[in-house]
Amino acid sequence: MKNILLVLLLCIIFFPEGLAQSREVNYDESKVPQYTLPELLITTAGKRIESKEDWEKVRRPELLKIFSEQMYGTTPGDKIKVEYTVLEKKQGVLNGLADRQQIEFTFSSGDKEIKALLLVYIPATAGGKVPFFIGYNFKGNHSVDTDPRILYSEGFKLVKEPGHPDWERGSQQTRWPLEYIISKGYGVATMNYHDIFPDKDGLKDHSIVSLFSGYDKSPQPSDEWQAIGAWAWGSGRILDYLEKQSYADAAKTVLMGHSRQGKAALWAGAQDPRFAIVISNNSGSGGAALSKRVYGETVKIVSSIKPFWFAPAFNQYHDNEANLPFDQHQLIALMAPRPVYVASAVGDRWADPKGEFLSAYHASPAYELYGLKGIASDHMPEIESPLHDGAIGYHIRKGVHDVTAYDWEQFIHFADLHFKR
Repeated sequence: MKNILLVLLLCIIFFPEGLAQSREVNYDESKVPQYTLPELLITTAGKRIESKEDWEKVRRPELLKIFSEQMYGTTPGDKIKVEYTVLEKKQGVLNGLADRQQIEFTFSSGDKEIKALLLVYIPATAGGKVPFFIGYNFKGNHSVDTDPRILYSEGFKLVKEPGHPDWERGSQQTRWPLEYIISKGYGVATMNYHDIFPDKDGLKDHSIVSLFSGYDKSPQPSDEWQAIGAWAWGSGRILDYLEKQSYADAAKTVLMGHSRQGKAALWAGAQDPRFAIVISNNSGSGGAALSKRVYGETVKIVSSIKPFWFAPAFNQYHDNEANLPFDQHQLIALMAPRPVYVASAVGDRWADPKGEFLSAYHASPAYELYGLKGIASDHMPEIESPLHDGAIGYHIRKGVHDVTAYDWEQFIHFADLHFKR
């Protein structure tokens, strides 16, 4: 019986689409309801935004407030103390392509501490500051490479099921093709997302959220930030560290997130303009996909599978997407004028590839205020025919919910185009 329950739990966490047959999930375009998207460039007072100045002073702050209060929660303004301890400096890893560092972050408030581990790879032949890809890994820093000297992290231990092969060393190398990224001149900074907020119900006290003033306040406020807000906050702390390093060009940082971390990457990029480029890969509901399409994973499903991801206020839109006063095209638009990239996969119907594309398309008017090109047509591009010529990039590839070599080729090409302009 224990084994059966364990399998069911793992399916919920890692293979939610596998549960679609037991839910009323729509994968039929003809059943997508008629919907009207909330206006991107009209304020709550009914004023049309016609300049980048009005976008930045009026509409952008309005939208940030809406997403904070009704979806992701309000990020506290507390300054949490953080100390850095370099645990390793190793030259000539990855067949001599890179130097590696492992840094322990200690976040503290009062008598409580939360620790996290950052894994950094720097091109060995850089000879100066290099641009960086920042992103969370899902199964521990040790999952991105087989080197036995890469350390485990505490957050990972809290959620790891003993003996489960899916968490073995090097198990997610394909999601992090380190040698390829390094060979293109980019550094990599990755952290286990469980270190910031363990992705398992009942472990909130082990997250960085517990360090902030007001924690344990009762009743739970409707705009309380939870896991996605915490992960977004943690991405900013990785950037804080890179800004202090002589090898990193912190003005050229690319924040890449896959799946739930694609959701967090968009929210991080919306709040923190220091991220030069933001990439959402297969982020689906609560990320890049339009909620009002009610296709694949819905608001109710995403916030029921993981109720601690979103602010409590988001629950009012269960089976009620028609009354959402916002949608995800507005979130993507909050990146403007910085480049943003959305990636989908044909086999990832759960994440609604068409909804992800349309969200990117409908974010384009915010970029046009800056004289930048967004996505010109609402017709999806052909499979593996990426759109790279504007400030909003997009591709849909063959395959399923994952990060592949093809994805990385597009991400790096898009970053090259913008950093070299």
